[in-house]
Amino acid sequence: MDKKIFSLLVALMALSLLGIICIQWYWISNSYDNKETQFISNVRQVLVNTSEEIELNEIEKYYTTYSDILSEAGAPEHISISELIYKINTDKSNDSFIFSEGILEEDYKLSTSFLDTDFDSIVFKKVSSKTKTQKVLQSVDGTRSQTIKTESFARLKDYEKIQFENAFANISANTPLHLRVTANEIQQSISRQLEDRGVKSGFQFAVYSNNLATKVRSKKFDISPQTTFRVPLFDNNDVNQGYQLYVNFYEQDRDVWSSIFGMSMLSLCFTSVIFIAFYTALSQLVKQRQIAQIKNDFLNNMTHEFKTPIATIGLALDALKNPKVKGDETFFTKYIKMIRDENARMLGQVEDVLRISSLEKNELDLPKGPFNIHHIIEDSVSHIGLIVEDNGGYVKTHLGALKTDVYVNESHMTNVIVNILDNAVKYSEGIPKIDLYTQSIKDKIIIKIQDQGIGMSKAEQDKIFDKFYRVPTGDIHNVKGHGLGLSYVKKILDDHGAKITIESEKTKGSTFIFKLQLIS
Repeated sequence: MDKKIFSLLVALMALSLLGIICIQWYWISNSYDNKETQFISNVRQVLVNTSEEIELNEIEKYYTTYSDILSEAGAPEHISISELIYKINTDKSNDSFIFSEGILEEDYKLSTSFLDTDFDSIVFKKVSSKTKTQKVLQSVDGTRSQTIKTESFARLKDYEKIQFENAFANISANTPLHLRVTANEIQQSISRQLEDRGVKSGFQFAVYSNNLATKVRSKKFDISPQTTFRVPLFDNNDVNQGYQLYVNFYEQDRDVWSSIFGMSMLSLCFTSVIFIAFYTALSQLVKQRQIAQIKNDFLNNMTHEFKTPIATIGLALDALKNPKVKGDETFFTKYIKMIRDENARMLGQVEDVLRISSLEKNELDLPKGPFNIHHIIEDSVSHIGLIVEDNGGYVKTHLGALKTDVYVNESHMTNVIVNILDNAVKYSEGIPKIDLYTQSIKDKIIIKIQDQGIGMSKAEQDKIFDKFYRVPTGDIHNVKGHGLGLSYVKKILDDHGAKITIESEKTKGSTFIFKLQLIS
């Protein structure tokens, strides 16, 4: 895939994901605002209903008592009657109707002891309606008449209640608050109203008079501008007196969030799945591009590595055809050795590829046995010693481990150490200087191979054991190889239950460290 197209695709995917996240955030934020508005509307209505209920309960309580006392009262102190009389004649007959509608008001002077006020007595009216109908029937000749009377009485309790409320409002205004309502009554009323509206927030309350707190309150009430609401209580405009009921819904945020929590979590889960899928897909795309690039580099390197020995073998064969060379044993032997060496070189490269391929397929059988690790190290050093000496360098061993018996595959463990040493030689810009240390700690033996080469960055250290990866040196063919050696090292050590780590810094060399289990 073209780099520009790949970058554009990644940008579009990232922009789409960002758009989804923004939309989800907007939805959650908008849902929260709507639920908060609904919550505020609910609690305000709850407070209005609570205030009305408390006032009505007070009036109802005293009106019931008043009605009982009034029904048992004796003769009224004063009676007044208002009456309206009117007559209607029929057109088709000589009959006539006389209607009488009146209001009977009886004034009673009652004790106010039931009101808990400072007044000794108060006058209340008992109001009744009186309706009387007379039907006068005339004879045909008009000489005789007959009268039919109907009469009915009815208590105007609604009217009585209204006039009681008007009178009681001014009387109760002088009654102490704690005698009018209790904290428990307010608590129960608010709780019931909240339950009816499905609001589950905890609350605290207090009744204030002229901005001063009264004793009618919950124990832990505290005013908060964000969560405290207020409503008038026992408001009386006639005497310019009243109270304020403050209610603090201290769990407002929790109640609002709980109402959208399920859908929000579901939305976030789906968004997270999309994000993880996007990240995984992007990682795979990047990884595939890296693998493709590494494989291209591997093929280029392998072609280059094979091209030189093939060309050399071709030249040597052409030389052997020369009649002069056929008669010269020295030249003949020289060219034969050259062909053999170049063939061995190509065979070694093919073996590297086949060996790592076998490891990938888990087809490599690694029989293990007890061996002295120091002997394996010395054998490995001997394999690389001539190359190091030829470059004017050294490999110094500091074998400080007291316990040295390990359970390994001798051949492959030798290859592991040789590969690391060979890597140290390849990536030394000047004279290769290598130190090899061993140290036994408890049931482990630690092996450190330290060089003074070009080193590597942290990013390169993370990739050094990847197949085909090679540390860049500015020239793709500057360091020979296919990027398979350290990948092989990692797989062999994994099979032995050993973990390899690197300590490195640019221009200051590298140290490869791995631990092997000792035979107890």
